[in-house]
Amino acid sequence: MPSIKSDALEPTESELAGISGISRLTGRLPAYGLPILTLLLIALFSILLPQTFPTLLNLRSILADEAIVAILALAAMMPMATGKLDLTVGYGIVLWHILAISLQVAGLPWPAACLLVLILGGLLGLLNGLLVEIARIDSFIATLGTGTVIYAVALWHTGGRQVVAQLDPAFYALSTTFLFGLPITAYYVFVLAIGLWVLMEYTPAGRFLYAIGANPRAAALNGIPVTRYAIGAFFVSGILSAFAGILLAAKLRIGQASVGLEFLLPALVGAFLGSTTIRPGRVNVWGTIVGVTILAVGISGIQQFGGSFWVEPMFNGITLLAAIGIVGYAQRRRSAQRQVPKHPASNH
Repeated sequence: MPSIKSDALEPTESELAGISGISRLTGRLPAYGLPILTLLLIALFSILLPQTFPTLLNLRSILADEAIVAILALAAMMPMATGKLDLTVGYGIVLWHILAISLQVAGLPWPAACLLVLILGGLLGLLNGLLVEIARIDSFIATLGTGTVIYAVALWHTGGRQVVAQLDPAFYALSTTFLFGLPITAYYVFVLAIGLWVLMEYTPAGRFLYAIGANPRAAALNGIPVTRYAIGAFFVSGILSAFAGILLAAKLRIGQASVGLEFLLPALVGAFLGSTTIRPGRVNVWGTIVGVTILAVGISGIQQFGGSFWVEPMFNGITLLAAIGIVGYAQRRRSAQRQVPKHPASNH
């Protein structure tokens, strides 16, 4: 099957051929505008906050704080590629980080506890996939329902109290280790991003996921096992969410049901922003990383200016609306340009 490419906003080489350099640059702005904006924000905050923003300490802080959001955004990206939504990336991490600690308190070695959490995350993903693809429940409703259930399980398990214990230092090292001066969680994100990028862009499975997201009926008519791959996308999402929960447990060293839901909006915003850049019109790995990065940079800079506690959700929401609005405008403008009839040259 030929590679599926987005034509929502990406200008093709034939469209860019024969036009000036400035016009070519303008034509590519929808694809690379968000990375450029990210670099401009970094430069702006570095100039305005020279003592605190452009420092290794701030870089470490951003990478450590946003690694879990980035992993959850990559998790949300997988079902989005098939045109589905997975809200359990935010609800699941509540239960997974609690179980990662509780299972060790019950006597399991930390590697076994982490493996069991990953298995349970995958099973939740399979359940979501079955509800959406077999039971034909809308993905928003299905994952909201399962997410609420597992959140209730987390509340029941903890009784509203914190789960506190002295665990193996090797477990804490999963999140607290520094490698070459940077937190190890940043390397987890990089490795996952490389793996998912290869999967989505260079394998038949990735092309099948994009084809399903573009038109599931057409994909099925072309022989793609739509149900199997859509369920597989939820399965991968569940495993990644569980992995994020393990890292959160190693970072916090306690489990509590009041922690976790705040990751849902940034993760979804990062994934949605990812569909507006690099490969506009479809979710993609590097676009998702850029989406999470611009949120992290913006929030870090604003907080260093003394922003209040409500700045972060406000910034997340405004950024999402602005990005979707800009891309929607660019897409409508390009569609209008394509519909302009081309008049043949007169023979005089």
